[in-house]
This record gives sequence, structure tokens and C-alpha cells, in this order.
Amino acid sequence: MPLPPDQTTSTSAPVPEGASLADLVAAAAGCQACDLWRRGTQTVFGAGPPDAELMLVGEQPGDREDLEGAPFVGPAGKVLDRGLRAAGITRERAYATNVVKHFKWTPRGKRRLHQTPNAAEQAACRPWLEAELALVRPTVLVALGATAATSLLGRSFRVTRDRGRFVESSLAPYVLATVHPSSILRSQGDDERERAMDGFIADLSVAASVLEGDDRATAGEGRP
Repeated sequence: MPLPPDQTTSTSAPVPEGASLADLVAAAAGCQACDLWRRGTQTVFGAGPPDAELMLVGEQPGDREDLEGAPFVGPAGKVLDRGLRAAGITRERAYATNVVKHFKWTPRGKRRLHQTPNAAEQAACRPWLEAELALVRPTVLVALGATAATSLLGRSFRVTRDRGRFVESSLAPYVLATVHPSSILRSQGDDERERAMDGFIADLSVAASVLEGDDRATAGEGRP
């Protein structure tokens, strides 16, 4: 399941052939395919059932994920959990991961502020994500945010234009994109935040319709 071609790096991620998910986690712990490992506390690999029907792909681990070594355990993870529950999906049913496995940040006083990984850093991590997709083989693949969406679906994809509806892709039978849950946290005011959350839940409900066997959920349908 190759991802769209993008900028490459001189160093490839050392993905072992024929590896299980546990093997991938162990191998990724020592990955130095780009320079992000120098500042990250640890590699944050994907987590969830190895046969999950649903795979969620975000951009990169955040501060809390970097410290705990697990994806979506910080504030954005709580928003994700709320959205999944409202859509009728339990988090335990999903495999969650990120395009980039190390936290890219810049210091701001005592805080570590998120920085978007560049194309070379995304390309360096691409073999790990391809290996996860090949092993999990999800029925539904959901890209969370613009970075994940363009990495999975190509640079012409726009979340603002195409969110919440299935798009044709060889990566999984059903593929869609929505906003990253961290964007909801950045909403200004309670009303805007609730509207953003409602839209997020609506997008996740499209994915849920497939998981529940809704025959109306076919490629090209979904949130207008």
C-alpha cells in the first residue's frame, strides 16, 4: 500500500521485512532516519488492535504523547475520544498512529510548542506508516488534519473542501479526512468550539456508518 510519492531523504527508516506490529515498535524505537529523534524523548508508534477495522492517522505526537510514548493521550486525544464516543465508536476498536513518530517542537519559555514536520521528515517516516497499513489492513482509514491528509492522499487534497466524505484510494476500502482534534481546542469561544466539535462528530459518523454495516455508506457519499 504505497503512499503518494513525496520528497525523499538520504536515509531510509529501517523497517524489518515480515515484521509483526510488536517487531515494528521495537525497530522504530531506534529509528534515526531524520533528525527529529535528537530532540524527541522517544519514538511514539501506533497503538491499537492489529486487526482493527478503523485506522486513525494524525500528524505527529504532541508534548504529552512524547513523554508517555503513546499516541493521542493528551488534550487532543481527549477530544478524539469524545468524538468517537459520540459517533458510536469505542477507542479500543481503532488503531491510532501518526504520519511522523517523533515530536517536533520549539522552546517557548518552559513550554515545548508544536512545529509542523516538513516534507523530508514525513518522507523519512513513510516506511513505518506503510508497514502499519500493510499489517492492520483497515476497512476504514481516517486522516486527522491537513498534514495527515496530504501525506496520505497527495498535496492536492484539501480537508476544508473534501472532509467527511469518502474518496477513492488504494490505501483502504473506505478513506476519508477530517480536522485534527487539536484544531477544535484552538477554536475561539464556546459556540465556535461546539460547532467545530459537531462537524468533527459528523465526519466520524460517516466512518461509523461503514463499521456498523450501513449499506448507504458508499464512496463519494458523506457530509456535504
